[in-house]
Amino acid sequence: MQFDLVSPERSLASLDVTAVQIPGADGDMTAMADHAPTITTLRPGILSAEGAGGATEYLVTGGFAEIGAAGVTVLAERAMPKADVTQADMDALMAEAKSAMEGASTDALDDASKMVADMAQAAALLGLTA
Repeated sequence: MQFDLVSPERSLASLDVTAVQIPGADGDMTAMADHAPTITTLRPGILSAEGAGGATEYLVTGGFAEIGAAGVTVLAERAMPKADVTQADMDALMAEAKSAMEGASTDALDDASKMVADMAQAAALLGLTA
């Protein structure tokens, strides 16, 4: 099936894959060929696309995934290949998430706190500190 990953800065991937593991806002999910049509929001985490050449992984900070029978399109707020993420990148993302949490209204505080926790988990999966 077709997998496309796009961020505001650039198109990061356009691959033929067998499965895409998505860090969905309501939990991780795996999309495969002939998946029922679904749209989900993303939480910060690692997105993995599995193809003939192995898995290709990306850090995403949020966005949307549109899943259909023929493929998956991910529109990410920010995305970068997992191998390219540095400690400086993670520090900047965590500072931004913590700043958003500090400025969050009472109604948005739970979502902002979850975003910080998800970023910390993503850092741990990358072998970086949060």
